Amino acid sequence: MSERFQRLDSIDLLRGGVILLMALDHARDFFGDLSVDPMDPAKTWPALFLTRWISHFCAPVFVFLAGTSAWLQARRKSPAELSYFLITRGLWLVFLELTWVRCLGWFFNFNYHFSVGQVIWAIGWSMVALGAAVRFKLPATVAGLLGVAVIFLHNLTDAWRAEQFGPLWWLWRILHDRKNMEIAPGYIFFPQYPLLPWMAILFAGYGFGVFYAMKDDHRRRVIGWLGFGTTALFVLLRAANFYGDPKPWLGGLYSFLNCAKYPPSLLFILMTLGPALLLLSRLPDTVSGFWQLVVMFGRVPQFFYLIHLPLIHCAAVIYALAAYGNADWLTDAPGWGRIPKPADFGLALPGVYAIWMTVLILLYPLCAWFTRKKRESDAPWLRYF
Repeated sequence: MSERFQRLDSIDLLRGGVILLMALDHARDFFGDLSVDPMDPAKTWPALFLTRWISHFCAPVFVFLAGTSAWLQARRKSPAELSYFLITRGLWLVFLELTWVRCLGWFFNFNYHFSVGQVIWAIGWSMVALGAAVRFKLPATVAGLLGVAVIFLHNLTDAWRAEQFGPLWWLWRILHDRKNMEIAPGYIFFPQYPLLPWMAILFAGYGFGVFYAMKDDHRRRVIGWLGFGTTALFVLLRAANFYGDPKPWLGGLYSFLNCAKYPPSLLFILMTLGPALLLLSRLPDTVSGFWQLVVMFGRVPQFFYLIHLPLIHCAAVIYALAAYGNADWLTDAPGWGRIPKPADFGLALPGVYAIWMTVLILLYPLCAWFTRKKRESDAPWLRYF
């Protein structure tokens, strides 16, 4: 088996970069001043806007590369083996989202009055769907084209509401409608990451994997042109204000780049994946020095995700106790508004960036240890992290 079908530094480097940016966004969630919407053109400023906007690349790039990684695994697994792995790992991710991430990451409580389906939940169900497609031997190219078709067409359903689907209202809410749903007396679930477009991104990433069967130089040229075309299409569609996003461009750069993420619109996906593909076409498949540090984070993304949220949240609690004598509002997700927080709570951006860098320094030895553990051990459970 060719080495390039096993681990590619270029993919892990891009994935590592976006999860580091994700940690910055979460540091802003817990320590920043959330009274100002960083995407509001009337209130934001360049540094705040860019801090939030750059994090928009995290979820779509991560989900897309998860699909590509599945294709690379298909080079050394049978369809039945890959299907089993995707389905079981997907269900494991859903379980982690609703337990560890919910209780120890975002909420710091075990009171299941309210839960949120976020990116890990969306990736989990997307893997389950891809696992089913692999089980029925759907070709990667067909899966990819199906994903692209849904990416381009799903905004046609923006006006559809769950109530139109009768007894299946709950399914459309999970797939696209994105509203609170009471699934049991006293238990509210909020599908923040509606599944339909995220599944499409993962399927598109799986189909994208076929480019890695090409010779390196040819593959880079194809990916480069694909990234350029995707980015150019975003600019053209956004400028035309014709289709692809429920938020029209109202003039100015802030509005131009402020595309809908929940659920991710066609323009949001083009805006993020286009530049990511351009970058991927330029990244070497083998790196050294400082860049190996970023690659290391990209090889243990789930482990990083599971520990960085409790660490940032715990640091915020310690800060709140020291500064205000209590941290009651931090026993729920920041910004959900169930428990009011002090009006003056929040650090300026330099403080947020300092927290972010401190978190990365603390996480580095843990992630380096887990990377070695995965490399040196054949334990089956390690494949699920």
